[in-house]
Amino acid sequence: MSGNGVRRAHSGPDTVPDLLDLGIYLLVGSLAGVMAGLLGVGGGLVIVPALIWVFHGNGFDASLIVHLAVGTSLATIIVTSISSIKAHHRRGAVHWELVAQLAPGIVLGAWLGAALADALPTLWLQRVFAGFVILVGLQMLSGAHAEAHRPLPARTGMFLAGGGIGTVSAIVGIGGGSLTVPFLNWCSVHMRNAVATSAACGLPIAVAGTLGFVVAGWGDAGLPAASTGFVYWPAFACISIASFLFAPLGAGLAHSLPLPVLKRVFAALLLLVGAKMLIG
Repeated sequence: MSGNGVRRAHSGPDTVPDLLDLGIYLLVGSLAGVMAGLLGVGGGLVIVPALIWVFHGNGFDASLIVHLAVGTSLATIIVTSISSIKAHHRRGAVHWELVAQLAPGIVLGAWLGAALADALPTLWLQRVFAGFVILVGLQMLSGAHAEAHRPLPARTGMFLAGGGIGTVSAIVGIGGGSLTVPFLNWCSVHMRNAVATSAACGLPIAVAGTLGFVVAGWGDAGLPAASTGFVYWPAFACISIASFLFAPLGAGLAHSLPLPVLKRVFAALLLLVGAKMLIG
C-alpha cells in the first residue's frame, strides 16, 4: 500500500516505450556499467537521476516518478551484482562469513527502507536521494576514507550495521557499496576484500529492496504499463543488459586512465546533479 494517498488518483500511461526511450535506457546502462567498473561507483547514482529525467519526459505520474526510478534501479542491481560477485569470488576475495553476518540485517533493513520510501512524498524522496548524492560527491572530492583501526563488531553489531546499510541503500536505490566498503575498511578489512564483500552484500540489498518496492507500488493506478509495483521493466531490461556488458570495459579502462582526475570530475557532476535535485 502506498503511504501517499494522492498517488492513487491518476491513470498511468498505456503506451510502450519508443526506440528513443530504449536507446536512452541502453545509454544509461552503458554509462552506469562503465562507471561501476572504472570507479567502483554504484550504478544507482547514475541510474536514478537519469530515470527521473526520462520518466518526467514521458509524462509519467509526477507523484510516482522517483519511487519508480529507485525501485527500477534496485532491480537492475540484482543483475549487475551477480556478475560482480562471480568475478570477485573467482579471485577468492569475498569474505562470505561477513556476508552471512550482515545479510539478515540487510534484508530487514532493505524492506524497512522500501516502506519508508513509500511513505515519503516523491519530492521528499528526491531530496533524500539528492542529499545522499551530495555526500558521496563530497567524499569522493575530498578523497577521505575510513581508517582501519578497530575489529569487527559482534554478531549483534553486524546485524545492526547491515540493517542501517540495507535501509539507506533501499531508500536511495543503490547496492550499498558507498556504505559497506567504508564500514568494512574501518573495521580493519583489507580494501580489496571490503570491495569484494560489499559486492556480495549488494545482492540481498537489491533483491529485498526490489521486492519491497514491488509490494509498495502494487496495484497503483498511476503506474505506466509494463510495470510491476515500482519496477518499470523496459528500463530494467535495457539498463541491465547494457551495464552487464559495459562493466568489463570500465574495469579495463581503470588501468589506463587517470583515475584521480576522473573521480574529481565525477564527484563534481554528482554535486551538480544533487544540488539540482535538491532544489528541483
